[in-house]
Amino acid sequence: MAVKDSNGNELTDGDSVQVIKDLKVKGSSETLKRGTVLKNIRLTDDEEAIECGHGRNTVVLKSLRWRELMDATRWA
Repeated sequence: MAVKDSNGNELTDGDSVQVIKDLKVKGSSETLKRGTVLKNIRLTDDEEAIECGHGRNTVVLKSLRWRELMDATRWA
């Protein structure tokens, strides 16, 4: 199972992603703003969903509204 970001890059557990569009959080009045960085993601059984911590909550993002943050050491 390959989970991909909006640019087509494959994601793995522990990656950091950046939100590329404002997202409303269901069941809350909170909104994840564009540019928010979510660190240490976890992959789920669903290919279009990732799980991550935001504040004290765990959020499941179910759309391709994020992109991977490239780490310079990963390309070395």
